[in-house]
Amino acid sequence: MAKDMEVLNALDVAKTQWYHFTAIVIAGMGFFTDAYDLFCISLVTKLLGRLYYYKEGSSSPGTLPSNVSAAVNGVAFCGTLTGQLFFGWLGDKMGRKRVYGLTLMVMVICSIASGLSFGKDATSVMTTLCFFRFWLGFGIGGDYPLSATIMSEYANKKTRGAFIAAVFAMQGFGILAGGMVAIIVSAAFKAKYPASAYEYDATGSTVPQADYVWRIICMFGAIPALLTYYWRMKMPETARYTALVAKNAKQAAADMSKVLQVELEAGQEKIEPLDKGKGNDFGLFTMQFARRHGLHLVGTTTTWFLLDIAFYSQNLFQKDIFTAIGWIPKAKEMSALDEVFRIARAQTLIALCSTVPGYWFTVAFIDKMGRFAIQLMGFFFMTVFMFALAIPYHHWTLEANRIGFVVMYSLTFFFANFGPNATTFVVPAEIFPARLRSTCHGISAASGKAGAIVGAFGFQYAEKAIGVKNTLIILGVVNLLGMMFTFLVPESKGKSLEEMSGEAEEENGTSTESGHELRTVPAV
Repeated sequence: MAKDMEVLNALDVAKTQWYHFTAIVIAGMGFFTDAYDLFCISLVTKLLGRLYYYKEGSSSPGTLPSNVSAAVNGVAFCGTLTGQLFFGWLGDKMGRKRVYGLTLMVMVICSIASGLSFGKDATSVMTTLCFFRFWLGFGIGGDYPLSATIMSEYANKKTRGAFIAAVFAMQGFGILAGGMVAIIVSAAFKAKYPASAYEYDATGSTVPQADYVWRIICMFGAIPALLTYYWRMKMPETARYTALVAKNAKQAAADMSKVLQVELEAGQEKIEPLDKGKGNDFGLFTMQFARRHGLHLVGTTTTWFLLDIAFYSQNLFQKDIFTAIGWIPKAKEMSALDEVFRIARAQTLIALCSTVPGYWFTVAFIDKMGRFAIQLMGFFFMTVFMFALAIPYHHWTLEANRIGFVVMYSLTFFFANFGPNATTFVVPAEIFPARLRSTCHGISAASGKAGAIVGAFGFQYAEKAIGVKNTLIILGVVNLLGMMFTFLVPESKGKSLEEMSGEAEEENGTSTESGHELRTVPAV
C-alpha cells in the first residue's frame, strides 16, 4: 500500500538535502529558458516592425501589421499548449525521465533556429520565425507538466510547495535575463553603430546591423538549456512513478537509496495486490475519475485559464502601456536600437521590482499560508489594482501621476506571482493520482496557455477597438472570476501526494466516491 511503502514514506519525511536543491536547479533552468524564450519576443517586436515593415516617406516608423504581430506573439503559446497536452500524456505513459531530455533538446534547437531566416523579405522572415517559435513552444510545453511532476514526486511533504514554487520562480529570472540581455546587446550595438531618432533621419534611424540584435536576443535562450541537458539525463526516474505506475518497488527503492543515501526496503509485496485489485486503476475518461477528481480538474483548468488571460496580456503588452502613459517616448523620437534599449529597461525594472520578488514570496510562504489562501489573496489584489488602474485611467495618464501608474501596475504583477501564477502551477502536481498526474497537469497548463492565447491575440484587438481603459476593466473582471473558481481547488499543504490523490485509501478499499474528503479551505 502506498502509504505503507518505505520508499515513499522516506521521501515524504526526508530532510531537505543537497539533491532537493540539485533537482530545483535542473528543473528550474528549464523554466528559466521557458520564460526567457516566451517573453523575449515582446522586446523585439517593435524592432521587427522597423526593419521589415518600413514605408518610405511615412511620418512614423514601421510597425508589424496586427495579424503578423498577433502571430509572432501568440504562435509560441499555440505550440506550448500542444506540447503540454502531448508531453503530459507521454510523461505518464513512458515515465518522467525518458521524456525530460527530449523537451530540452527541442527547446535548444528551436531557440537557435528562431534566430535564423530562410530569405530576406518580410514574409519569409516572419514565416520562419513563427514556424520555429511554434516548435520552441512545443518543447517548452513539455517542461511544464514534467518539471512540476518530477519536483512534486521528489519532494518531502513539509516543503513540497516551496520546492515546486522554486522551480516555477526561475521564470522570474528568465524574464529578468531577457531584459538584461536585450539591454546589453542593444547598448553595445548603439555604441558601435550610433543613429539619430526617426523624426530626424527616417532611414538612418534603423541601422542595417540592428537585424543582428533581435536574432542574438532570441538565440541566447539556448545556452542555459544546453548547460543542464547532461544533468537531466543523470536524474533517476521518480520513485512514485517507478513504484506506483511501473509497479517496480525494488527499482524505486534502489534509486532513492542512492539519492537519499539511506538503505530502503523495496516493499514490492505491498504493491503487487494493486495489480489484482479493482477500482484503483480508473482512467481519465471514466465516471470514477469524474466523481473523485472532476471538480478539482475544473478548478485547476479554469483558474489557470483566467489567470493567464490577464497575466500574459499585461506582460506581452506592457511596452504599449508604457508608451501610452509616456514612460517610453513616442517611436519617432527614438532610433530603432534606442527603442529596444528603453523597452528592455522598463520591463527589466518591472521584473526586478515586482515579478521576481512575487515569485520568491510564494516560495517563502506557500507551506505556511497554504495554496488556497495565497491564490485567493493574489486574485483579490489583482482585481483591486486592475480596477484602480482602469476606472480613473485618465488620471494615470497625466504626467504628474505616471510614477503612481507604474507602481500600481507593478503591484498587479507582484500579486500575480505571489498568488495564482505560482499556485496554479503547484496544485495540479499534487492532487491527482501518480498514473494521471503528468496528464492532468498538462491539461491544466494547456488551459492556461489557451488563456494566454486569448490574452496575446485578444488584447491586441481589444486595445485598438475599445481602448486601454476598457480592456483593463475586462481584465479586472477576469481576475474576479478567477477568485470565484479558486473555491473548487483543494488545499494540499502538509499532506502526502497519496493522501491528496486518494491512492492511499484506494489501496485500503476505503476511498470515498465523491472525493469531498479533500478540504478546499484550510481548517482553522
